[in-house]
Amino acid sequence: MPSNNESDSFLPDYLKGELRTLNAQLPRRQKSLGTLRKEQHPHIDCNDGSPHYFKKDEIEHLARMLDEKEQNSLMLPIILEIKSDEMGITIRSKEGIEAKIFTEILGMEVSYKDDTVRIFKPQLGIIRKTLKTTTQYVFL
Repeated sequence: MPSNNESDSFLPDYLKGELRTLNAQLPRRQKSLGTLRKEQHPHIDCNDGSPHYFKKDEIEHLARMLDEKEQNSLMLPIILEIKSDEMGITIRSKEGIEAKIFTEILGMEVSYKDDTVRIFKPQLGIIRKTLKTTTQYVFL
């Protein structure tokens, strides 16, 4: 069956545009938990130009789980990578602090390996219920 090159590239180009739209709420840059604790109205700026505000009680909840060094290393929001073809959620992590946080929230060990923390999709609801403003999705 002959194919039209123009129509063949339409769907991937369309999907890339849709992913950009879905990910517009992502932060331009993250801030450390330690920095956010010092702000009167803790927030970051998003790629779409809007501010994203963090709830103070979430910030303090995270702070209670971590020592001062970890607070200054943990970058917020925590980015949860969603891929349609995978069973789990991936979190990129240099030090594994997110694994410590998720272990406490879920009440079960969460592994940290090769700069990656992985949770299963059913666990996502528990994480997001507890950390609604301090986590964000990225769709890949």
